Amino acid sequence: MRILITGSNSGFGRLTSLTLARQGHHVIATMRSLDKGAALREAATAEGLEIELRELDVCDPDSVASAVSDPAEIDALVNNAGFEVQGAIEMIDDDLMHRQLDTNVLGPLRLIRAVMPTWRARGHGVVVNVSSVVGRATSPFGGAYAASKHALEAMSEALYWEASPAGIRVRVIEPGRFAATDFWSNIVRPEGWEGSEFEAKALSLRAALTALDSGQPSDPQAVADAIAFAITDPDAPFRTVVGADANLILSAKSSMSFEDFERAMRSTINWHE
Repeated sequence: MRILITGSNSGFGRLTSLTLARQGHHVIATMRSLDKGAALREAATAEGLEIELRELDVCDPDSVASAVSDPAEIDALVNNAGFEVQGAIEMIDDDLMHRQLDTNVLGPLRLIRAVMPTWRARGHGVVVNVSSVVGRATSPFGGAYAASKHALEAMSEALYWEASPAGIRVRVIEPGRFAATDFWSNIVRPEGWEGSEFEAKALSLRAALTALDSGQPSDPQAVADAIAFAITDPDAPFRTVVGADANLILSAKSSMSFEDFERAMRSTINWHE
């Protein structure tokens, strides 16, 4: 298969590119600047893997059109590129929210629009959207990011209904917290966040969640494996939750009222801000 992956320079995108290439697929690994692809390029060369690097900015329609000039050459699309805005809802201005939604929601939409007409005509293709546990269970100070993932979940469900009659599979991956990636270093925060009461509460929450972790940190390779499975196995479920924390949170939330869920979570992580 020929598989295009966005945001391939680091984290889940880089791991997924290597995983799929090791399985014998031709990977088109995309990123905003090819200068960021050195580590992936070196790994591919060392292992003799078939990974093609392309420049792609998901926020630029012209860049999308250039990178996906021939949709027929692509069998599967992995919408992985994204970043997180962290901050109290009341601190997030229009420009910052637009940036969040432009990358995490409109970015995947642009790629989907680029391939769907051709795929629909030929009768096959796979779209895998990398969401997050927060797409279904929002956390404090993550409302902007969660909003983008809620939107991606909704688009994915609609696309599933719309595309499946044409032979096109749509799948969603919902990772939990995976600290061993570069994702945390790319978090964007609003002006005035540093030193604010909200920052102190967010740090307290992060410490509580970290203290909850036991044993070895979650291996991000599990996410790459889940993406690969979603692409290659037609029987893969529509949603795949990855990570013990994500499974715990979503299982709890689906089994009780929001008020009971809030009390349970505060008690579990001993966080009563």
